[in-house]
Amino acid sequence: MAKSNKKQSKQDDRNIVAVENALSKSEQFIERNQNTIIYSVAIVVLLIAGYIGYTRFVLGPRERDARAEMFMAEKYFERGDFELALEGDGEYLGFLDIISNFRMTKSANLARYYAGISLMRLGEWEEGIDHLNRFRTRDQLLGAMAFGAIGDAYWELEDLQRAARYYRKAYQYKPDRLTTPAFLLKAGLLYEHKGEYAEALRLYERIQREYADTGEGREIEKYIARAKARR
Repeated sequence: MAKSNKKQSKQDDRNIVAVENALSKSEQFIERNQNTIIYSVAIVVLLIAGYIGYTRFVLGPRERDARAEMFMAEKYFERGDFELALEGDGEYLGFLDIISNFRMTKSANLARYYAGISLMRLGEWEEGIDHLNRFRTRDQLLGAMAFGAIGDAYWELEDLQRAARYYRKAYQYKPDRLTTPAFLLKAGLLYEHKGEYAEALRLYERIQREYADTGEGREIEKYIARAKARR
């Protein structure tokens, strides 16, 4: 038993020595690199302070100005005056100026959505696609609508493969009862247009199965019958 205690004591001593050596090496490392460590910490602190300052004193006021300017552009958009919405009226900026003058703001990002839709309403499909592809959002409705609008544009450009891909993105984006059945239906119509009736039928039957009590669901039986007849 005494021998066992001695062995344990020696092991404990070795552990203590190892810890002391490790601490000593850490202290030596800190001493050798003290200036580098201080500079690194200072840089991190300055970066954080700079970001907070920029967000509060630069980006914040720019965001408020952008929102104030975009008010009239949104009004024009709602009225269907898409050229005025894009270009402005001489007193208030349009979406295109808001994008270029208020970069990095949330309003400029939202203006990309409006600009994309406005351009598409004016038949400028490729420019509209460009703006919508740059639009970033986590919003359930706007995210799906942006993908779906790109799908519409590619259909107009007769790029049916890309149109199908973006409709798929639209109905898969945070599924809900408003956008999902609408874009499932559009995708189904596109596949019918391509002559791919089995794929169209699959999408129509999904609407019937999962969204029967929506507007699309209540009308879907006629689409199913047509796809079955043509398959």
